Amino acid sequence: MSNLYCPQLVTIRVAIAALVRSKSLILLCVFTFISSGLFAQKVTPADTIKKSKGDPNLQLKQIKAAKDNLLKDSTNNEPKKSLFVDTTIQNKYGDLLNDDIQYNKKYPIWKPAVEVLGVNVFTWSLDRFILNAEFSHIGPASWGYNFRNGWEWDSDRFGINFIGHPYTGSMYFNSARSQGYGYFQSIPFAVGGSLAWEYLGETTRPSYNDLINTTLNGAFLGEIFYRLSSNILDDRTRGGNRVFREIAAGLIDPVRGLNRLLQGKSFRHTNKEVYQKEPLNITLFSGIHKINVDNQTVFGKGPTEALINIQLDYGNPFEIRSRKPFDLFRLRTELSFGSGRKLLDNLTGYGVLFGSNTHYGKLSVLYGAFQYDDFWDNKTFELGALGFGGGAITKYSFSKNINLYTSAHVALVPLAGNSNRFGPDTSQVRDYTFNDGFETKIESTLTLGKYVSASFAYYYYFLHTFVGTPGNNNINILKPRLTVQIVKNLSIGFEHFIYFDDRYLQNLPGIHSSRTEQKIFLSLFLEDPQRKGRYN
Repeated sequence: MSNLYCPQLVTIRVAIAALVRSKSLILLCVFTFISSGLFAQKVTPADTIKKSKGDPNLQLKQIKAAKDNLLKDSTNNEPKKSLFVDTTIQNKYGDLLNDDIQYNKKYPIWKPAVEVLGVNVFTWSLDRFILNAEFSHIGPASWGYNFRNGWEWDSDRFGINFIGHPYTGSMYFNSARSQGYGYFQSIPFAVGGSLAWEYLGETTRPSYNDLINTTLNGAFLGEIFYRLSSNILDDRTRGGNRVFREIAAGLIDPVRGLNRLLQGKSFRHTNKEVYQKEPLNITLFSGIHKINVDNQTVFGKGPTEALINIQLDYGNPFEIRSRKPFDLFRLRTELSFGSGRKLLDNLTGYGVLFGSNTHYGKLSVLYGAFQYDDFWDNKTFELGALGFGGGAITKYSFSKNINLYTSAHVALVPLAGNSNRFGPDTSQVRDYTFNDGFETKIESTLTLGKYVSASFAYYYYFLHTFVGTPGNNNINILKPRLTVQIVKNLSIGFEHFIYFDDRYLQNLPGIHSSRTEQKIFLSLFLEDPQRKGRYN
């Protein structure tokens, strides 16, 4: 299926489709630079702007300064709790644990339903009248064909199925999420939008993989986009500050941006914070990497490409509190420039669904259920996996400045795509298998203050092929990394990337392939100014 396929910073369908047809893949760039007491207390009045006190922007600066002073780091980079913070409705940083329902009311169900329909109509209109795509020539005949012949596993390209459809699903999801519906309440709208498109939006038969990816990975991306835009928005601001926030939030979550205009929220002014916010730290990486192909594992052999990587860490996993879906998440994206048409090398991440915290002396632990999304699309292999499972994130403090962070996860994989024996997708049709299975992930980082960090990441995927050449795949990915501070938050680093794939096929010889990369990069750590400290 050729549903909407677009990057985060481009929402115009024409440009997206043109790039797809020219065999280009643009980064789905999720990016922004802005981003307990023993008894319950009243909400601190420092969060509220008072008209009698003059300039609102000056008051906002004073509020931030007061919070920074109130919640200065104590030992181990953990802010102190304060009697001025009501931990039943605020986190330890003084920010809301939930959107204020007085200012973010729940709209009637027909409104998000109509908007979901509008997303499909808009997408189809561009496909039909601008691009004149063959699949868009729909009508009673195609609708009858789809209903009579039922469902299939489609043959669309890897990027369309594992990035394009999740992005479309995020728009369905946010049609409801941005109109006062919660995470779980918004998922049915992604289901409905996908079903409507599968049966009525194109001439090809509805496909199982589209419905799964659009719904589940759509909710994954949709909630992340919603949370990131909330961290930018502040209805207390005015002037150029406000304009910048509205534009930036709208680029990250276009459906929410449209709804804010329709609801009048883009222009309203409140005297207090009305959106949930969590710590948001951003790490930017830029450098070069050597890609060793054809089972070469020798250092420094193969083509050289430029890389840009963005890592977003949202939420503090070691704050003791109740958690809703995606109160904590990590998202990484990496662009690769140089040889070949592949631009989006990988997009990986996880989000907590529910969890609890505990402490054992110097050890802090978050454990719970997580959702996982993995997308690898490069010169030598493709791998997309949707996972649900359990995990734990830990921090062990050897001293105030020496900490060991570790995360371990095990998850079931109901749907995965994996490049077949002939390599990655270089055509306009499917050149990969559909699979299920399970995955295991371990990441560990030792930090010596801000001066040196040494990390090791290991991902394992066991995939059983149910569409494609029958068999099982064992995929191992290892990523040791070392970074050393140059000045302040700027560091230089080296990473060795190792990929192994062992395929055991029915009635065919096994296939064993490997690939390595060496990456040299500069990294810039952009710390949330009001919520200091590395969290994971």
